[in-house]
Amino acid sequence: MDVLVIGAGVGGLAVARSLLAAGHRVRIFEQAPAPRTGGAGLSIFSNGAAVLHDLGVSLDGVGGRFDRIDALTADGRLRLRSDMAHAATLYGFPNKSVSRRLLLERLSEGLPGDLINYSRGCREVTQDGDGVMATFDDGSTITGDLLIGADGHHSVVRRELWGDVPIRTATFGTWQALSRIDIDLTRTHLHLMITGKEGACGMIPAGDGKLQWWFDVRRSSGEPRPAAPLDELRRRFGRWASPVPELLAQANEDDLDFFGHHWQKVRREWGKGRVTLVGDAAHLMPPTLGQGANQTLEDVWVLGRELAKGGDPAQRLRAYERARYPHVNLVSRLARRSPANWRIPPFIGRMFSETSQSGMLARFSNRLTALSH
Repeated sequence: MDVLVIGAGVGGLAVARSLLAAGHRVRIFEQAPAPRTGGAGLSIFSNGAAVLHDLGVSLDGVGGRFDRIDALTADGRLRLRSDMAHAATLYGFPNKSVSRRLLLERLSEGLPGDLINYSRGCREVTQDGDGVMATFDDGSTITGDLLIGADGHHSVVRRELWGDVPIRTATFGTWQALSRIDIDLTRTHLHLMITGKEGACGMIPAGDGKLQWWFDVRRSSGEPRPAAPLDELRRRFGRWASPVPELLAQANEDDLDFFGHHWQKVRREWGKGRVTLVGDAAHLMPPTLGQGANQTLEDVWVLGRELAKGGDPAQRLRAYERARYPHVNLVSRLARRSPANWRIPPFIGRMFSETSQSGMLARFSNRLTALSH
């Protein structure tokens, strides 16, 4: 088939790898004028790493592996511990922090040089029983057999399918960065998640002397961002237990990026006819579970498997959406509740098994669930 993909992010590139390998023709259309090189770190859990392996993408030599997640109180007491090495051993794929830029580079390796058409913003999608047509900002059109909307938070393809679907602003926003921070944690395989009444702080070693780090702060819709965000973070979190003060002392405001938390109700079917969605275009959610990129990769894995079955393309797209719904809906509902910011009392946290996260990853995943069948 001739497949049109709108968006050249993680989802768009992964779709291209999957469908090109299956023998389809793929063309990507991206509104940006050039490859995107920004963004901080991404958490790639065992489920996302498994899909990358299936796509022929290796994360060897990039990022930092985390074998344990310790959830702490603001004064340094252990709330909850998750043994991520157990998940890696169980499923065969480690959990890593990887920069978005490096992940995009690995996804791009080996793809045709003319695959991505830049400066092609999609403004309209139409279809009939035989195919689809995308119209771009310059008035040009292109036709194909299928169209995959991988165009993220502000998806034009989603709007064309369903109109202006309500997107809700969650109660947290994140200041995030990926930078060189010379503290002991950076040289470990430990992921810290620290929560207190002022908000939350996360840190993951990202390899090459870098740390993926972020601060979650409560905010209301429309609230202006502080003029000096690093000063505000130091004021708010500076008295927390080590290593938060050490991190803040070395942090550089130029590395900071703001990520507002948004949420959208997951539809049971998110496409129509020969058009479907992947990633944030289909299921926008807060980043509190670190599953955003992983759920996008899960979409691509299921989509490829369904299209490989042949038959009516529209029926295969609906089957893909139905297969993904229970998993991604669970992730979305949990992410909306901001579990990473829960202040579980330490005596409650000790009641949870350190390996419980392995089971949760399976519940989040079509790919890992398939291993047991």
